[in-house]
Order: sequence, then structure tokens, then C-alpha cells
Amino acid sequence: MHIAIAGNIGCGKTTLTKMLAKRYGWTPQFEPVDNNPYLEDYYADMERWSFNLQIYFLNKRFRDVVEISKSEDYIIQDRTIFEDARIFAPNLHNKGLMSDRDFANYSELFELMMSLVKLPDLMIYIRSSISNLVEQIQKRGRAYEQSIQIDYLQGLNDLYEEWIKTYRGPLLIVDGDTCKFGNDPKAFQSITDNIDATLYGLFPLEANNQDVHVS
Repeated sequence: MHIAIAGNIGCGKTTLTKMLAKRYGWTPQFEPVDNNPYLEDYYADMERWSFNLQIYFLNKRFRDVVEISKSEDYIIQDRTIFEDARIFAPNLHNKGLMSDRDFANYSELFELMMSLVKLPDLMIYIRSSISNLVEQIQKRGRAYEQSIQIDYLQGLNDLYEEWIKTYRGPLLIVDGDTCKFGNDPKAFQSITDNIDATLYGLFPLEANNQDVHVS
């Protein structure tokens, strides 16, 4: 079983991944951040390092998806391969931080990879406003994130919304502005109640772009 959590920088993906892994006994798979050899260079010079960073993430994420497909465990994944290709790479290209040549090469590689994998059994998307994202980014205090600009986050948010409208799998949308699952047990329970209904209920969602909203 593959459960994936998607959402913009600072929305609470890692927090929710940890909480759900503990609640259900699922195996967590976290985003490779701390050991990323490109991340600090990227935030210092996005145009120079954007292609390198995105290829690094795509490689790691594809390996993860292949391993998940072979596993019999329940695995919950912090960030997905779709976000790299549908949000982060297009955002860099739109802003002139990734060349047409590099973006075409990257996109072709992603499409090949996607022909070999299936959609997650459940996608959880944490929707969040820019003001909430900024607050969370400042709160966690990662030095390399402090230079992120508002228009960069806004570009990502716009692409997330475009992508989620076209997503064709079981989908749970969490309002990150109002559903404070990190410190509100009732808010967290509202998420787990919907997960229980979606995965284990009499009428589980099928891969036809049905979705459930939690706020």
C-alpha cells in the first residue's frame, strides 16, 4: 500500500507523515533533504543548479517508487515524484531558471519513468496559503530556506493547484490553514477518520479523481 503526502514547502508534510506513520504503524519514507549535495548551492544560485537539483530529486524519487511497488508494507511517502515534475521543474522553467533544453530533457525522462509506475493508493494534498507557509518556514529555521522569495512560493502554489485539479487518483485534500493537525488532536482525527473511510470503508475512493476535503 502506497500513501503519499504532497504540498508546498513548509505546509507540514513531514509532520503529518510522522504522525500517520505512528498512528497506523506505517513505514515512513522521508524527503531526502539533509544529505542533498545540491540544495545549498541551489538556493544560492538557482539558475546554475536547478537542473542538477531536479535530476537528483527525480532519481531519488523514482528509486523510492520502484522500491514501494515491490514492498508488501504500508508505506507513507513525504513528497512525491509528481511534484518534482509537475510543480518544481515547471516553476523553474517558467521563471527562466531552467533552460528549454534542460526542461525538455527532464520532462522526457519523467514521462518514461511514469510509464513504469502506478499512482499511489491514496494521495494526501495539504493546501496552504502563502502567509501560512512563510510562518512555518520561519518557525523551523532552516538556513538555506530563509532566502526563498514570496513570488517563488506563489509560483509553486499556483502549479500545485493546477496539478491537483487534474490528478486522477484517490485524493484527500487537507486545508493546512485551518486544520492544525500538528497540535490539535481533533484536527488530526478528522484526517484519520477520512483516511479510514477512504482506505477501509464500504465505498473506498477509486482512481477517478474523486476527492475528500478536510478543513
